[in-house]
Amino acid sequence: MRVSPLFILWLLATGAQAQPTRPNIILIVADDLGYGHLGCYHAGARVPTPHLDALARQGTRFTRFYAGSPVCAPSRCALMTGKHMGHAYIRHNGDVPLRPQDTTLTERLKAAGYATGMFGKWGLGPEETTGAPQHKGWDEYLGYLHHRHAHNHQTDHLWQVRRGQLTRLPVDSTVFTQELFTTGALDFLNRHRAGPFFLYLPFTLVHAELAAPEADVAPFRHPDGSSKLGPETPFRQLPPPSLYRSQPQPHATFAAMLTRLDRDVGRLLERLRVLGLERNTLVIFTSDNGPGPEGGSDPAFFDANGPLRGIKRDVYEGGIRVPMLVRGPGVPAGRVSSAPFALWDLPATLCQLAGTTPPAGDGLTQVGLWQGRAKPDPDRIFFWQYREGLLRQAVTQGNWKLVRHKSAGKPEQLELFDLAHDEGETTNLADQQPERVIRLKTLLLAAQRPPENPQFDWSSSER
Repeated sequence: MRVSPLFILWLLATGAQAQPTRPNIILIVADDLGYGHLGCYHAGARVPTPHLDALARQGTRFTRFYAGSPVCAPSRCALMTGKHMGHAYIRHNGDVPLRPQDTTLTERLKAAGYATGMFGKWGLGPEETTGAPQHKGWDEYLGYLHHRHAHNHQTDHLWQVRRGQLTRLPVDSTVFTQELFTTGALDFLNRHRAGPFFLYLPFTLVHAELAAPEADVAPFRHPDGSSKLGPETPFRQLPPPSLYRSQPQPHATFAAMLTRLDRDVGRLLERLRVLGLERNTLVIFTSDNGPGPEGGSDPAFFDANGPLRGIKRDVYEGGIRVPMLVRGPGVPAGRVSSAPFALWDLPATLCQLAGTTPPAGDGLTQVGLWQGRAKPDPDRIFFWQYREGLLRQAVTQGNWKLVRHKSAGKPEQLELFDLAHDEGETTNLADQQPERVIRLKTLLLAAQRPPENPQFDWSSSER
């Protein structure tokens, strides 16, 4: 049968316009990366990040995106379950695993036909627990199960999931584990190029301990071996239970770690281009919380929180506002958005794009926001809390933010900030607007349920 040339042209034209309805998804979550660490967020950033800056230009850069918590494990719980810290099961760092009833984003995507792979730090359930990765939707996994193990960027073992089984995998302790995670991710892309896939990369950079291969540190040293980022104050290993080893040049080493993170993101983006996956792959880059001070990381030297107040463990903006870059189908390039949303929105957002139901939680889909078709709800409530001695809580509604600090047996401390005019939270307006303080405190207290885990029972006396 002879086919008309016009029909062939029609097929080519319509085929060029057709797009698969379900994108591949790559989610990269850096560890302890601050708002001011990236050049695309802060003109004063000390370390160039050209690949991440390019990603920002190719997609949309969000300037008011929030982590789930100012520390690691609860923030990752928010990401996986879609619940903020008033409702999440895991509300603190520790050994608490996800339960069988804590449905994850990954389980939903796997049930929808996505191949799922993770390379990096899990932190939501050690081996032989209900939160171990093979129970939470992961087809493939290579990395650290526990955040304390992940403090060591060189180790003699990692954990691996293959064919539904979790095993302890011996590795060469001289190898920088970031290289294992990146090469594993590149291999995953090669094998699952037909899609759809969900590739989750919870990289351990730039969290302490401060360590990097000599080849990565060398560009930040003078020919005589001294640091280009001096003056250096050597970090000395503290007595146990500290897990961070001594580091004579913490500034140069941290710069090497950040540069390595940026370069590895560039390697992933280049592999997408080579495989022809750019048009139908959503790439998301963010961080689990604000910059940390551990191991000599020195947020002040690197101006790691940029214009924001606070660092890791704070519920001020510097502890919870983090970079968020999104590139992919339907996402405008070169756009900057100040619309607020949070890590617990990702399950609802990604599940909508995947055509499946998200886990029940507090998150809202942000597909319209990402694609520039929708505006944020000005009355939406965002809530955070964290306790390490002092109970720290915060709530925002629109541009207004209330911060509450409370210690058992002591009066509470309340601070009110207008983020529209004071994103650095320098001026406490609580005394000037007592009625607004009352309204926001009411919302703050209503945002939390008593924790189901006794470990997080902070007692009604602190309300």
